[in-house]
Amino acid sequence: MGARRWPRHVLLLGFGLVMLYPLLWMVSSSVKPTETIFRDPSIWPTELDLGNYTEGWTALEHPFHYYLWNSAVIAILAVAGNLISCSLAAYAFARLDFRGRKLCFALMLATLMLPIHVLIVPQYVLFSQLDWINTNLPLVVPKFLAHDAFFIFLMVQFIRGLPRELDEAARIDGCGHIRIYWRIIMPLSVPALATSALFTFIWTWNDFFSQLIFLTDPELWTMPVALRSFMDGQGETAWGQLFAMSIVGLAPIFGFFLAGQRYLTQGISTTGFR
Repeated sequence: MGARRWPRHVLLLGFGLVMLYPLLWMVSSSVKPTETIFRDPSIWPTELDLGNYTEGWTALEHPFHYYLWNSAVIAILAVAGNLISCSLAAYAFARLDFRGRKLCFALMLATLMLPIHVLIVPQYVLFSQLDWINTNLPLVVPKFLAHDAFFIFLMVQFIRGLPRELDEAARIDGCGHIRIYWRIIMPLSVPALATSALFTFIWTWNDFFSQLIFLTDPELWTMPVALRSFMDGQGETAWGQLFAMSIVGLAPIFGFFLAGQRYLTQGISTTGFR
């Protein structure tokens, strides 16, 4: 390592520690007694209290794994829905020639600019009329209808980078669009699919706003909504238990990210961000 690189590496290391400090502080606070959490900003606890994990696990109406399971069901179905519907829509935009394709694609991209707060009211009215409130349907069904324009755009850019000669060769062999999509395009689109799966899982797992709006029954609460229950605006908030269960809730995301990190990097570098 050249001597001139040391200052840069030290600067990057310091910047990394600053960025990681909130996470390290939360990990440290999860094993501190609640009364010392805000008195001691150090990430090295002077007194260990692992009771935050055992007490937090059973502090709510159901054990905490109940809410983790609810989150997992919604996240897995959302991943499956996005991979199926967004890849089909992306194939149509990238490979099919139909009237109004460019206009439809532009309108699809325009929806990326709409904040969720603009969409949530008409969505709530629609799902209320369908009697879907207090079910998982509002959080799952739109995923099977190519609801996320970002992933369609990502897959379109990836598929456009695949040689059209592959399609033509498959068509000469008698393949139709369905077989070309399934046998040719999908196996070559693994990086884009893995990137979409990772982002969908992380965003759905961490989603608090939509799940709070559509799931008012405590029996259906997911992990983010359950964490809110540790905060009491009228009494004393169980900060230690809240941080401990937050660490538990982060574990699946961390594992999912580590498992798909290679595909995530490859997918971003070979899709439309060029």
